[in-house]
Amino acid sequence: MIQVFVFYLFATLVIASGVMTIAARNPVHSVLWLILAFFNAAGLFLLIGAEFLAFLLVIVYVGAVAVLFLFVVMMLDVDFAELRAGFARYWPFGFGLALVILAEIFFGVIAWNAGGIALAGGAQPAAQQSNIVELGQLLYTRYLFVFEAAGLVLLVAMVGAIVLTRRKRSDVRPQNVSAQIRRRPQDAVVNMQPGIGQGVEI
Repeated sequence: MIQVFVFYLFATLVIASGVMTIAARNPVHSVLWLILAFFNAAGLFLLIGAEFLAFLLVIVYVGAVAVLFLFVVMMLDVDFAELRAGFARYWPFGFGLALVILAEIFFGVIAWNAGGIALAGGAQPAAQQSNIVELGQLLYTRYLFVFEAAGLVLLVAMVGAIVLTRRKRSDVRPQNVSAQIRRRPQDAVVNMQPGIGQGVEI
């Protein structure tokens, strides 16, 4: 009974938070609603026994949302002073959202201890080992090269995002690595012997 209640709770909040993500005009509110949607979707995965997908959704996607929000801030050149000034207006909404997530974790743990919900085809088959162990064995044996290629694609995307958001500033001298490597010690330090009462010309 508790599993069915938690399932409908998570499913309803996933749909509601997804709609609010699109409907919210404030980008900060949209990000918070999207994080709530990810947490509820992770709860649904947890109910059917896919704990690896639940952890992956929380760790990767919630972290990716934070990186995406930072990337948008960098691209739009948002005034950070104005963003900090509006923090006091957002903390009640964020605190309420944190309480909702905490309550969902509580209900999710209760449902997990009571047992996952049954699949559409009948009862869940008894697994010899957890799906995290099975997925790990597949990823690092049969699909090792595909896994490494996916990591390379993500690395290229991250470097591309850094290059796209990098701006040239006239008031900052860029670092010339090749000139620093070619610099000789005798060019870096110059011994001067000024006369008495004379200054040093640079």
